[in-house]
Amino acid sequence: MSWDALGFIDLIGTIAFAISGAFVGVRKEMDLFGINMLAVTTACGGGVLRDLIVNNTPPLMFTDPFYVAVALVCANAVFLLLKRHRHMPARLVPVYDRTLFWFDTLGLAAFTVDGVMIGVSCGYGDNLFFLSFLGFLTGVGGGVLRDVLSDQIPDIFRKHIYALAAIAGALVSGALLKYGVQARLSMAAGFITVLLLRVLAAHYRWNLPKIEAES
Repeated sequence: MSWDALGFIDLIGTIAFAISGAFVGVRKEMDLFGINMLAVTTACGGGVLRDLIVNNTPPLMFTDPFYVAVALVCANAVFLLLKRHRHMPARLVPVYDRTLFWFDTLGLAAFTVDGVMIGVSCGYGDNLFFLSFLGFLTGVGGGVLRDVLSDQIPDIFRKHIYALAAIAGALVSGALLKYGVQARLSMAAGFITVLLLRVLAAHYRWNLPKIEAES
């Protein structure tokens, strides 16, 4: 396994999810502490859940604070950039939504692949179901915690096949690794799978069926 590539994927996911969490904190009118906590939770929450599942305790965020520091830097950068706007100008709302979508998607793709690779490193390379679960949990865990803390329905339950994109990406990476494909190619394939599914779902407004409430 290429730990250099995995470290790069970790960094992408941390930055992307930290910015995503900070943006949600700003939108919910949280103070600076709340924005920082939401950024760290989004960036590191999925990894904490994954580490607990594979019995890697204490979780990585507590033994290597580098990624927590990166999340805090991102959160404070977002705060400083947006501090002058007490309310989001109407003309910037579409830009804000697209930016949040892209950071959320990049974080999901990066951490989905990361979870699969951590599973392989822990000796579960032949268990495709478990690898896929770890990828899914790492990918969506931080976002679920972010949404719960910000008092909104988690995206995985309502929006643009969010969860299915993570599952598909994890399955692709896990299957390729299991059958001997090079680690970097497997990671890239899973990453691209998540990216493509999220972009296509957003563009074509794909969603799973649901029961609409009567008006």
